[in-house]
Amino acid sequence: MVSSMKNLIFIALVSWFIAGCASNNTSVYSQLGGQPKVEQIVDNFITEIEFDPIMFEYFKDSDIGRFREKMIEHLCFLTGGPCEYTGDTMVQVHTGMNVTESDFNHGVDLFIAAMNKADVPHPLQNKVLAVMAPTRKEIIYL
Repeated sequence: MVSSMKNLIFIALVSWFIAGCASNNTSVYSQLGGQPKVEQIVDNFITEIEFDPIMFEYFKDSDIGRFREKMIEHLCFLTGGPCEYTGDTMVQVHTGMNVTESDFNHGVDLFIAAMNKADVPHPLQNKVLAVMAPTRKEIIYL
């Protein structure tokens, strides 16, 4: 009886450990909650930009509908979602904008605010920012 109880406990612990490891392999997109949360973050980000005089200057002549569509695709794609990004490269989009490092960092702050308003937990925000970070070099000083 004791031996079978130990086996059950061992199996339960191994199952719990395997399930925990498997959940760590889920995409950031899935951890966010999928498309609805991606759209909420992007919509919040657009609102942040709209009311920010520094960032609004970069977007004042933009087609916001297209920006929203491509930003949703890009965030979905970068976080491991089922989307294909069909927009221009970050270099194509940002060349000539002369985005400074300070303004880029300010944009990141607005994006964090957008995630906060979408109730994305901070550890998950860090994962989102980590998959977006490589685009930095394709955005500033072009």
